[in-house]
Amino acid sequence: MSRSRSRHQRAEPEQLILSPGPPTAPKAKTRVIPAPEQAARAYIARRAKASVVPGHVKLTFTLDVARELAEKLSAQAIREGINMEAVILDILGKGVRK
Repeated sequence: MSRSRSRHQRAEPEQLILSPGPPTAPKAKTRVIPAPEQAARAYIARRAKASVVPGHVKLTFTLDVARELAEKLSAQAIREGINMEAVILDILGKGVRK
């Protein structure tokens, strides 16, 4: 025999208010701007892949250059007997050292 349910509804308990007063505006987060060297280290850690050469990383990107410049870089690579990536790395290395 099943029990009959009470027809009287129970009064719901009052909800407790945990924070007194109106809600406050969220505090602005102060952002610390890292030094360029720290930002570069974090960028390379995220973007670069390990290289087979110890101490080196692989960065892959596409260069959109004028055809004339691409042909000059290619001709230089052919004259020197190296690939065009090596020519570009040489140019970049010289530019950073200045």
